[in-house]
Amino acid sequence: MKAKATLKQIAKELGVSVSTVSKALNDSPEISEQTKVKIKEYAKLKNYKPNVIGLNLKNRKTKTIGVIIPNILNSFFAKVFSGIEKVADKKGYNVITCISNESLEKEVHTLEMLSNGTIDGFILSVSQEAQKLQDYNHFSEIINDGTPIVMFDRIADEVDCDKVVVDDFDSALNSTQHLIDLGCKNIALISSVDNISVGRLRTEGYLKALKDNNIPVNEKIILRTDSEEDMKAKIEGIFDHKIDGIFALDENDSVAALRVSLKKGFRVPEDISIIGFADGILASRRLSPSLTTVSQHGVEIGEVAAKRLIERLEEPEGTISEYETIVIKTKLKERESTRKK
Repeated sequence: MKAKATLKQIAKELGVSVSTVSKALNDSPEISEQTKVKIKEYAKLKNYKPNVIGLNLKNRKTKTIGVIIPNILNSFFAKVFSGIEKVADKKGYNVITCISNESLEKEVHTLEMLSNGTIDGFILSVSQEAQKLQDYNHFSEIINDGTPIVMFDRIADEVDCDKVVVDDFDSALNSTQHLIDLGCKNIALISSVDNISVGRLRTEGYLKALKDNNIPVNEKIILRTDSEEDMKAKIEGIFDHKIDGIFALDENDSVAALRVSLKKGFRVPEDISIIGFADGILASRRLSPSLTTVSQHGVEIGEVAAKRLIERLEEPEGTISEYETIVIKTKLKERESTRKK
């Protein structure tokens, strides 16, 4: 049995865009008869079969959104997905969800697979590997072929598209300032996300707060790693030095900081106050003491991202609105791991 060709393969072979191939196969008046015949004959030769999953031939819309998240185990991404699905369902859209598992190759493959007429647009958060390698060409190619993308949380500044983010720099600065206001002078930083954009922004916010308060940077109590495994292997070394506060940049970092503090015999919050970026039940309810967290409003991010994508998909033909970067404000939720002022 011959393998079926894809729109992208046909476009590449004929030196035209995916949009041109799609329009020609659907008899769009925008395409010349000569080009239509050429593309249709080539598609037939290559055994092309149109994707019929929910395809509305009248407007060539599938009413389906593709969502790509880096990590299904992260409660933040689960909350974002919940928000996306809530808005999509209300607007009559279906959602197909895929997981990149932080892999650039899988991210590229998923984009190519779903952009072959299966979905109308993407909502996604960039994989760790893509950010580490600064490789974002696959996103630009999809957008240039006419499929809109809304990025959230981890974004690529180099890619022109709609984006939904939280105020990572400001919230890190404010959280560190909160620890300083509590009297903390030796504030450790714990990060397992130093290789992604949000991790770097949060670190910059922490450093700015120290600078604003004339507190010297102590590299011995700053742990910047690229993975949870590396962070867990090195975190105990931080406690060999004098610390009275911890700012953790990810939910796993926050939980590890609390557990190791208690393991080392420190009283939380009497000896060490801890603030962490976290949105999950583990940080807020299942730990004792409960963690003071920077809430990222995952559900709201998902809702805003879905609304923005659907707005773009439903724009009148010929209308192209400006790309937007929408900033969602975080909130510090004070619990038991920080002293009271």
